[in-house]
Amino acid sequence: MKKIISGLFIILIIFLISLITILSTFGIETDKFNNLISNKINEFNKNAKIELSTVKFKIDIKEISLFLETKDPSINYRNVTVPAKNIKVYVDFLSLLKTNPKIEKITILFKKIDIVQLKKLSVAFKPSNLRSFLNNNVMLGKLDSEIELFLNKDNLLDNFIARGEVVNLKTKIKSNLIFEKTKFSFFADKSDILIKNIFSESGPIKIFDGDLKVNFGDEISVISNFDSKINYDLSFKDFLNFFNFIDLTRNITNLEANLKNSFQINFDKTYKLKEHNFKTGGKIIAADLTFNKPFKSEVIGDKINKVSLRNSEINLNYGSNKNNQSILGYYLLNDNKPLNFNLQSSIKNDMLKLKFEADYNNLIKLDIINYKKIKNSKSKVSLNLTKNKDNITLNDLNLSDEKNIIYVKDLKLKKNKFLSFREISVKTFKNEKKNNDFKISYGKKIKIRGTHFDANNLPKIFNQNNRKNNFSNIDKDIDIDLKNILAPLSEKLQNFKLIGKIERGSFTKISSKGEFGKDKYLDISMKKDKTNNKKYLEIYSDLPRPLLTELSFFNGLTGGKLLYSSIIDGKDYNSKLKIEDFKVVNAPGVVKLLSLADLGGLADLAEGDGLSFNVLEINMEKKDNFLKLNEILALGPSISVLMEGYQDQTGLTSLRGTLVPAKTLNKLISKIPVLGDIVIPKELGEGMFGISFKMKGPEGNIKTTINPIRTLTPRFIQKIIDKNKN
Repeated sequence: MKKIISGLFIILIIFLISLITILSTFGIETDKFNNLISNKINEFNKNAKIELSTVKFKIDIKEISLFLETKDPSINYRNVTVPAKNIKVYVDFLSLLKTNPKIEKITILFKKIDIVQLKKLSVAFKPSNLRSFLNNNVMLGKLDSEIELFLNKDNLLDNFIARGEVVNLKTKIKSNLIFEKTKFSFFADKSDILIKNIFSESGPIKIFDGDLKVNFGDEISVISNFDSKINYDLSFKDFLNFFNFIDLTRNITNLEANLKNSFQINFDKTYKLKEHNFKTGGKIIAADLTFNKPFKSEVIGDKINKVSLRNSEINLNYGSNKNNQSILGYYLLNDNKPLNFNLQSSIKNDMLKLKFEADYNNLIKLDIINYKKIKNSKSKVSLNLTKNKDNITLNDLNLSDEKNIIYVKDLKLKKNKFLSFREISVKTFKNEKKNNDFKISYGKKIKIRGTHFDANNLPKIFNQNNRKNNFSNIDKDIDIDLKNILAPLSEKLQNFKLIGKIERGSFTKISSKGEFGKDKYLDISMKKDKTNNKKYLEIYSDLPRPLLTELSFFNGLTGGKLLYSSIIDGKDYNSKLKIEDFKVVNAPGVVKLLSLADLGGLADLAEGDGLSFNVLEINMEKKDNFLKLNEILALGPSISVLMEGYQDQTGLTSLRGTLVPAKTLNKLISKIPVLGDIVIPKELGEGMFGISFKMKGPEGNIKTTINPIRTLTPRFIQKIIDKNKN
């Protein structure tokens, strides 16, 4: 009996093993479940139609589960054939014995689908912008995929899993930005999509080791991480057209970088963007920006044609409300020596905060204080700046080297117009000698205190035609006390004191005095008439030359005393300038004029000891940057001159006048019987009385012509007589 039982048990074991082997390999063919599979798939989507040929009943040993399998089913979705390899339907074995079989899972393995086929299937894709992107932007690619459908106890779809890979994908973002050779694998269910092993190329950019996760919860979030390599040169020039909204990109001629990137985007359930964040960091191996039009500034003397970065670490973090940037490494200007720099900035809403530190070895010029940092001498520049819309606050600005330091604290601007500052401190050296050492404080009044101030360039700055007033917000009293002022032509002004008032960026009141030494002084006064808003300026100087350096007409002037008065009406003025008891030495214009007039003795004198003059008077008016010289009269023991002319806004100068040696003029005047009746008697017969001349041209290229004359105008003689009487 035991043998019989044992034999039956062994036979049963063999039968089960054989059955399992057959079910796990070949399966048992049946057509009883064709309608079941078709109907269930149709329940999930009414637009899907399926036709089955052979169905086999099999077992999945790994999952210890029974399933039905059919190969090469015919699936038609919206009149488009879906290329499927096989379909597996996992069923509850016990439910097969009942009238209502329970399906646990359906697995569909697809053949590789071409993008053209996928576009036809996309009519049911959601959201609609995804469908639009697929149809309009995806150009090439193949999809290899598998989908598992999980059913609940009521045979309704409970969840799904889709997995597979995409290869040779070509996507157009814009006409000049196309990603190609893209490949990745993916995994998705109803709550998440996970994409891994992303690789792609676009022009000079390669993306690799990328992943992307899409989470479908109360909100939709997209998270991605990927590495990238950039190797750009001018052969990819058209690629930068996509970034033409960033001005600097058009100047990039070379870029090599290795970066690690990540981003996160959150949408609401209507796919409306809620927030985003993008991070990138890594190393810029080399970057070159070459400018078609060189950058030039009055402060930076050299033209900048090219800016380069080398071996620099970069970290960028762009978010919905806050952006942070950090670049640290080496920079070059015009391919010069690499120098350290560190740039940190952050933007939140409309607020920009920026910190910058760098070594600098190019030229720097600050004409207002006659400071020049020579090329190839290293200095440090640091900047701490805050910008909120049109308001800029320069929290700290520091330019320093071994000896020189220029420091600015809390300088505020609005729409590029000055508002205020706390303190400016300057200490500089020129030719190893101190030329600036002063501080400016801005409180209830503007105070300038110091031992040295270099004013050599002030006449040039004041002579520039600049109708724009960037200091119109200043309404302050001003108090200046400077021990030593370095004036043009190596003159020194000591113990200079000034008290005054500034309204809307311009002086309305001045009372000042300084000492040139040896009982020589400078006095300046200004007052404003409130009834007509005109200002009245007077300047007296025992040394005229330092005040006239920017007027080429006065080149070679020495000695004398100066009195200048002017009525100022806005930007226009009427002025009188008077200089007494001076000489003209080695003045090129005067020497040339005398030489052309064949006045050899006077020309030699002008090149030697100089021509002496008793008085020079100039009446002039300026309007809209047009300077009209109504009259210039110079009277001296050797020569007298009467001129008139103009200088326009381009710098073109035009003068015409009469020149007469004093000997001829004295003879002429002595023979006039009645001074009031200026008529030249014919019997004088003294020959040529003088010359008329014209001088015209731009600065540095004025041409002179002369014409001998026999008679002088009554106006000229009357002027000379009046001055002699005085």
